[in-house]
Amino acid sequence: MAGSRKLGRTSDHRKAMLRAMVTYLLENGEIRTTVTRAKEVRSMAEKMITTAKTNDLHSKRQVLSYVTKESVVKKLFDEIAPKYANVNGGYTRIVKIGPRRGDAAEMAIIQLV
Repeated sequence: MAGSRKLGRTSDHRKAMLRAMVTYLLENGEIRTTVTRAKEVRSMAEKMITTAKTNDLHSKRQVLSYVTKESVVKKLFDEIAPKYANVNGGYTRIVKIGPRRGDAAEMAIIQLV
């Protein structure tokens, strides 16, 4: 993750937040968040899906070390990864939805395509 965004957090907090968001995205198919966070989540989510496409024990353990719920890992290997078997990258879409009411932060929806 060279040159990744700091997102105004300590590295531990940032890693934990990204892990949680990637897990939630894979579980529910879409998240509403800020554009910068969405861009960070996209890179990790795509890496997880690409890893899951190689359906072996090693890749399962790699994904388990990042994704926080075992049920989501199962879903990733059984449903999500096979869907993208013939696709190289571009598994997610980021749609901008305008500013947030409280602080006018640019908001977006990130979803699995």
